[in-house]
Amino acid sequence: MSIRLRLTLWYSAVLAVTLVAFGVAIYLFVNFNTFSEPKARVKEQALQIQVTPSLDFWDRLDLKINPYTIQDQEMFIQLVNYKEGVMRRSDNLIALKLKFPYPHLKEPATKEEGHVHLTAGKYPFVVYQVPIVNPLTNETVGLLQVGAYTGSQVKFLDELRTTLIFASIGVVLIAFTIGLFLARQALRPIEGVIRATNQIQHGSDLSVRIPREGPNDEMGRLTDTLNGMLGRLELTYNGLDELYKAQRRFVSDASHELRTPLTTIRGNIELLERMWLPSLELMGGQGELDGFRNESHAENKEGIVQRTVLTREAMQDIADEAKRMSGLVNDLLALARADAGYEMEKRQQQLLPLVEDVARRAQLLPRSAEWRIGDLKELEGVEVNAHGDYLRQLLFIFIENAFKYTESGYVELGSLRSSEAAGIVIKDTGIGMNSDEIPHIFERFYRADVSRGQKSGTGLGLSIAKWIIDEHSGSVEVTTKEGVGTTFIVWLPIAFQHQSNGV
Repeated sequence: MSIRLRLTLWYSAVLAVTLVAFGVAIYLFVNFNTFSEPKARVKEQALQIQVTPSLDFWDRLDLKINPYTIQDQEMFIQLVNYKEGVMRRSDNLIALKLKFPYPHLKEPATKEEGHVHLTAGKYPFVVYQVPIVNPLTNETVGLLQVGAYTGSQVKFLDELRTTLIFASIGVVLIAFTIGLFLARQALRPIEGVIRATNQIQHGSDLSVRIPREGPNDEMGRLTDTLNGMLGRLELTYNGLDELYKAQRRFVSDASHELRTPLTTIRGNIELLERMWLPSLELMGGQGELDGFRNESHAENKEGIVQRTVLTREAMQDIADEAKRMSGLVNDLLALARADAGYEMEKRQQQLLPLVEDVARRAQLLPRSAEWRIGDLKELEGVEVNAHGDYLRQLLFIFIENAFKYTESGYVELGSLRSSEAAGIVIKDTGIGMNSDEIPHIFERFYRADVSRGQKSGTGLGLSIAKWIIDEHSGSVEVTTKEGVGTTFIVWLPIAFQHQSNGV
């Protein structure tokens, strides 16, 4: 429920309660004033009537009214004799064939004097009741009822009550409608705040500002505060964005710049290796032919051989480190492309030949575990939209990672298929991982526990693999257990599927 509707309901409820209280007060006040005059008249008449209890010659109790005490002919008079069970009524009551209801002798109301509202037939009356007491026995023997017709007053009060009810309902409805409109107008700046924040939430344009409308009230000051905050956020965001772009440019440029000298180093090292190895072999063969005629010549040859061996070891170390640095630079370059929004040029191609090519070349990777090529028939006839080189890099990352952490056992390549995707399975029997590590393995530079950290690597391979999978609109599943092994399943959406073998 919106604030606008809640506010409207609240003050509508307050208004309704106020109108009810005000209406009840008006009704009670008018009711009192309307009946005060007839009540006064019937009381005055009742007090003027003289009722004489006496015993007639049959020893029966008789109640007699002195007719000279009746001043108003519009009064309706009824005298009840409880002892004899008889009732005397004025002529107007007899003519209308009406009788006032009266309390029985045993009811407490028979001993109370006062006004009551009664209905005789269908006519309303206000009646003043006076109990008749026998002065000899102090016993209530009768009841005098003097009433006045109040039909016009009752009708007026009914109309007043109806008018108050419907008027209150109408006023509340009108107030609710007007209040809803006013609340909407008053809270319109909040809607502007919501629209602006939604644009910021679903986009990167921090230049959006909330329109400033209305007086300098609380909403106006809130709008100014939010606009100021948005301005500072825009400046900060633009600064960070420029810094981030500069960082990406630096990584990309540094990667490009480092590739050239590293390539040169590796080329020269390989050239030196090719040059030193034949010289050493030639030197060894010629020395054997000459017989190393003197001892100094043998010593010189031994020193040359040692220096040559040390040089070759140094060149080998340099070559290994250059190769490792080249791999790191290539990884950084791939991630820099990912951060820069690089879009791969993909084409539709057969998946099985690509995977078989990777499986064949994986046999040449350094490893201590057995390399198994499982059942790949689920990939037959499947075509995917892919960048071939990056897809090969993706598979090699998972395979090399499996070889790295599987010292014994095997690494197996398999396949799966669903209705919409083809799955490439890389399963190993290596050291496995803790389940808590799985959410982090695709983070950059993340290395798992100490035992896994003893292996060489940059911690960038799986990050690059995740980027390649995302670029191919695929997904990856990971199943692992410490000491048992790990299984990765790379799912790629099927672009086309040939019908073969009854499939």
